Amino acid sequence: METQSRNNGEGQELPVLKKGIFYSIRDGGTDLIMEDSTKRGLTVQETSVDEKYHVRSERGMIYDMDGIGHRVGIRWFFPKGKYPFEAVLAYATEMEERYRKIRQETCPDY
Repeated sequence: METQSRNNGEGQELPVLKKGIFYSIRDGGTDLIMEDSTKRGLTVQETSVDEKYHVRSERGMIYDMDGIGHRVGIRWFFPKGKYPFEAVLAYATEMEERYRKIRQETCPDY
């Protein structure tokens, strides 16, 4: 287990339970928080229920080259009572693999 932590905006430090290249999973007390590392620094613009995972999520906005905005997930809050760590890790691993494939296609020498 890693000892890194992140401030949740309320002065409370959240310990990192598992970290990959493109994700981190933090202990949020009652929730396991899966964070997309590629969205680090993106401002949270809304909190809603995620369509894919059906859990509370924080979303931000990224803009493409044409200036069109796209809402993207930044972090997802999985209630510990419904989602064991292994299930959240499986979602994070799936995200990691998706980003690895994109990186391989766009930067094959990386």
